[in-house]
Amino acid sequence: MRKHGLSVDNIVDAVLVDANGNVLDREAMGEDLFWAIRGGGGASFGIIVSWKIKLVQVPEVVTVFRVERTLEEGASDIVYQWQHVANKIDEDLFIRVVLNPVTRKGQMDEQFPGMGLVSTDCKEMSWIESVLFWSNYQIGTSTDVLLERHSTKEKYLKRKSDYVQEPISKTDLEGIWKKMIQLRKPVLTFNPYGGKMSEISELDTPFPHRSGNIYKIQYAASWKEEGAEAVDHNLDLIRKLYDYMTPFVSKSPRCSYLNYRDIDLGINEIGNASYEQASGWGTKYFKGNFDRLVQVKTMVDPGNFFRYEQSIPSLEASSSKNRMSE
Repeated sequence: MRKHGLSVDNIVDAVLVDANGNVLDREAMGEDLFWAIRGGGGASFGIIVSWKIKLVQVPEVVTVFRVERTLEEGASDIVYQWQHVANKIDEDLFIRVVLNPVTRKGQMDEQFPGMGLVSTDCKEMSWIESVLFWSNYQIGTSTDVLLERHSTKEKYLKRKSDYVQEPISKTDLEGIWKKMIQLRKPVLTFNPYGGKMSEISELDTPFPHRSGNIYKIQYAASWKEEGAEAVDHNLDLIRKLYDYMTPFVSKSPRCSYLNYRDIDLGINEIGNASYEQASGWGTKYFKGNFDRLVQVKTMVDPGNFFRYEQSIPSLEASSSKNRMSE
C-alpha cells in the first residue's frame, strides 16, 4: 500500500445491485455512488457483484525478513526509532512491528541501524510465497493453503484499531509494554503509512486516513475457549489496552479502520438509525467523508433497505422514523 495505495484506490469499475433490483455498472450508478462503495462500506448501498481492479506490477523476486528482539535486547529503542523512519523510507520497503507480551527473542543500516538486520535475515522468494511468509506460514509451505476458505488457526477473535500521528516517546512506549505484560493477552501490530498513502487526498475515496498518519495500530485478541466467560475476559483485556492508548493516538475524532468493524464504537438501533446516532462511529471511520456518504445513501437507498449494525443511515428513513414516533 505504500507503493500503490489501497485496493479502493485501484478500482476502475464495479457491478452493483441496488435496492430496486437494478444491476448497475460504474456508468449506470454514477460517480457519487461509485465513490461511496470504494471504501465506504459497499453493503450500505447495495450488493456488490464484482469489482474491476487495475493490476500492478509484481517483481519476480521479493526479499522478506523477520527480526525478533526482546526488551532486554533493545526493542524499545528499535520501536522508537522505527516510528521516525518507517513512513519515510523507500516506498518499496514495508516494515511492520508486531508486539507480543511474551518472553521470547525479540538500506536499513543507513536509516535504521538499531534493528541489527544482517544478510542472513533476508530471504528471497516469489511474491506469492511472500504472502505465506507474511501470514506466518513456515518457509516451504505449499501455496495450496491459500485456496482454503477458512483458517484453522483461530476460533474467536476481536480486533480494534487506532492511528498514530506523532511518535510516541520512549518513556510512554515502555509504559505501554508494562501494560501489555500486565494484561498478557492482546497483541499490537503497527503498520506504517507514508509513500503513496500520503499522496492521495482524503477526499478521493471515503477512506480518509492519508497524509499525517505515521502508522495504524491493530489490537488483536484471539482465543479458542468456549463460553461467555471467555468472551467477556478477552474483550475486557483488549478494551483495557485500547483505553490505555488514548493519549497517544489521533483525536477529534479518534479514528478507526473500517475493515476492523468495531461495534464498541457504537451501533445503529434496530430499524432506521438516526444521523446523530450513526455519526458517533461514522466520523471515526470516515471523518468528514461521513456526511457525503449519508447524502449518497439518502439518494440511492432512501428507505434504508440495506442496513446492519454500522450501515450508513438514510436521512429520509431517519426522518420518517422520527415522524412516526411523534
